[in-house]
Amino acid sequence: MPPKKAVKEEKILLGRPGNNLKSGIVGLANVGKSTLFQAITRCSLGNPANFPFATIDPEEARVVVPDERYDWLCQHYKPVSKVPANLTVYDIAGLTRGASTGAGLGNAFLSHIRAVDAIFQVVRCFDDAEIIHVEGDVDPVRDLQIINDELRIKDIEFVEKNLEALKKQTARGGQSLEMRKLKEEQAIVESILSWLVDEKKPVIKKSWGNKEVEVINNLMLLTAKPVIFLINLSENDYVRQKNKHLLKIKQWIDENSPGDPIIPISVSLEERLAGMSDEEAAEECKKLGTKSAIPKLVVLMRSVLNLISFFTTGPDEVRQWSIRKGTKAPQAAGVIHTDFEKTFIQAVVFRYADLKELGDEAAVKSGGKLLTKGKEYVMEDGDIVLFKAGAAKG
Repeated sequence: MPPKKAVKEEKILLGRPGNNLKSGIVGLANVGKSTLFQAITRCSLGNPANFPFATIDPEEARVVVPDERYDWLCQHYKPVSKVPANLTVYDIAGLTRGASTGAGLGNAFLSHIRAVDAIFQVVRCFDDAEIIHVEGDVDPVRDLQIINDELRIKDIEFVEKNLEALKKQTARGGQSLEMRKLKEEQAIVESILSWLVDEKKPVIKKSWGNKEVEVINNLMLLTAKPVIFLINLSENDYVRQKNKHLLKIKQWIDENSPGDPIIPISVSLEERLAGMSDEEAAEECKKLGTKSAIPKLVVLMRSVLNLISFFTTGPDEVRQWSIRKGTKAPQAAGVIHTDFEKTFIQAVVFRYADLKELGDEAAVKSGGKLLTKGKEYVMEDGDIVLFKAGAAKG
């Protein structure tokens, strides 16, 4: 008999499963978080102020994700209804040194971070005598270290409590299947604790196996969340793309959080642009020889959340749907309606790139680019799809 074909184990992603994932704006007090939140979301929520903890409860808003594919599809189909993808963003209260032990808003702040899936970490690199810095002066590397330490210390505390509870259970002994699982989980939690204490690195910076990822996801650790670093510059420095702190910041991130994206941004410029019409903002950017960083950071955040898009199209509606990478067709259908996942029959799929190249759906079909896929089909970014499902049972 021929050897059995090896079954490839699917890699489990860090983070909560789901398609409605949230990002939080995090940083020390008075670094520009609430002003950035208002600029990104173009709303008056948030509470920019020149004193610590002006924001206490997190504000929430949704941001449209810019996507040229969606824009082209809307122009092509001219639908009655247009529904773009969006990203949920939270403005979280400013952290302070000692938050892990309850200082400032302490545990409330850290619980708000635990509730989001990824972090925009704002780092202040501008001097302004009128805007107080909670540490007394502008030193972005020190600020980065404070946030890094506070999140890691809180994770250590949380993991230690979890380990203590597991040890009480495994101390009973025995060889049951349940006990073996508990001992295996205990060993994983011990390795997570060792990484945090000995390596002093975020949990997300180690390559974990599937069983370890399952445990980490249940713990919802702060340092297991992806981070995008937003370097808040003065408007002048942003236009010049120069600042005395940038090299030191890059060196710190390379050493402590390697691979994480770094985006220079001027929150003061973004605040001005957000108050203009699209045409006025474009003209202002042209005059300054620069462009807004917000579209880039929204698209990048969606990417680090492992979110991709599929589209449903037609003259009635063009809609962009968000799913996590690796989602199979029935689960993608379930995003549209839960009954579609239960009664899934097949997916009729074609690629956005093929439609754009060939011009219309008839040409896609005659060119052999219209595909019929079953339950094991893994959705790809840019799929245009029609799901076929049976009648739901009453």
